[in-house]
Amino acid sequence: MSEKFDVIVVGAGPAGNAAAYTLAKAGLSVLQIERGEYPGSKNVQGAILYADALERLIPDFRESAPLERHIIEQRMWVLDAESYIGGHYRSAEFARPPHNRYTIIRARFDKWFADQVQKAGALLLCETTVKALLRDAQGRVIGVEVERDEGRIYADAVILADGANSLVATRAGLREDIRPEHAALAVKEVIFLPKETIDARFNLKGQEGAVIEMVGGITHGMLGTGFLYTNKDSISIGIGCMLSDLKRQRLSPVELLEGMKAHPAVASLIAEGEPREYAAHLIPEGGYDALPQLYGDGWMLVGDSAGFVNAMHREGSNLAMTTGQFAAETLIELFREKQPATAANLARYRSRLDASFVMKDLKKYRRLPVTLERHRQFLTDYPALLNQAAHTMIRVDGVDKRRKEKEILEAFRERRSLLGLLGDAFRLWRATR
Repeated sequence: MSEKFDVIVVGAGPAGNAAAYTLAKAGLSVLQIERGEYPGSKNVQGAILYADALERLIPDFRESAPLERHIIEQRMWVLDAESYIGGHYRSAEFARPPHNRYTIIRARFDKWFADQVQKAGALLLCETTVKALLRDAQGRVIGVEVERDEGRIYADAVILADGANSLVATRAGLREDIRPEHAALAVKEVIFLPKETIDARFNLKGQEGAVIEMVGGITHGMLGTGFLYTNKDSISIGIGCMLSDLKRQRLSPVELLEGMKAHPAVASLIAEGEPREYAAHLIPEGGYDALPQLYGDGWMLVGDSAGFVNAMHREGSNLAMTTGQFAAETLIELFREKQPATAANLARYRSRLDASFVMKDLKKYRRLPVTLERHRQFLTDYPALLNQAAHTMIRVDGVDKRRKEKEILEAFRERRSLLGLLGDAFRLWRATR
């Protein structure tokens, strides 16, 4: 297999599919390599699809894509051991098409997306592992070597979209191994429930959906979050914490998930459900300061392979598709100008990123991971204090409200002190500027 293509894309997730689709639509010869049995075969979990990024690629995707529910309600919960305090945002506008966000099952969606890539003209090669990158005498990437007989495949450029581990890039020395403090290990479970049960429990109808994001006691003081997504006839539920924290506390992700499912606020939503699918995977959450070199002579990194995840807002698929599209558009320009894919020319990829929401959002929250890592009170003290305050004010027990307010303020001052509270407010403000 000593063929030559314009571009080789490694990986068939959202980033790889976006890149391959954009390239093929422009008329370039594209080979996409996926190590799974089919695109999405390694992804049983549910996820959120941000429509804007996909709509820029495939405007009519809603006509054929396997979408679960359109999200009309977002809930944010801060939990302690037995309760939660939080807020809901529910919008009638989100209920009207075109819808902005959807829940999806990745196994189905990735397969559909890859089908669109093939219809656009790309060649997809599944059940194939890339062993190494091929280089010329000057060190420029000129293709890949796969685990097949005569497995050298050549190309003018290679886009790596093979996930958070990105074994190909790591082995080639294009980036370091992902560090425990820059990655979360997330576990997800799909729990089947009748559609009418889901609708009743979440006050939904038709194809409406809801999402719950959770922080606080369920992570045992570790940096992480939990989530719950409604699908058509199932619920995707999961939790993720930083690898460094899991190692220190010697807690398994399975223990965390079972504890979260047993929380009174969560247990009633998944009661009588049938767990059928389980998956665990790494999420790069180091943010802007953990990004590796994104391009070089003949190669580019996109999506999770480069660490493009906005952990603050739980956004990933939109960053993946956008970076894949930008990488492809950069190469399309170079091919039209008959320019080689040198590092100097591929710098246009970084320019596109810097001008987009991708880098602007990552820069905005670049201090947040370190702030939360160093100041664990945001993960421990404040969830407990906020829930205690709500309980105190809502409970009717013959105590006047002025006294209750005083008790709440005293609890905050006792736990954090006045200077501590002011300092925490400043730290959180500074970390999100």
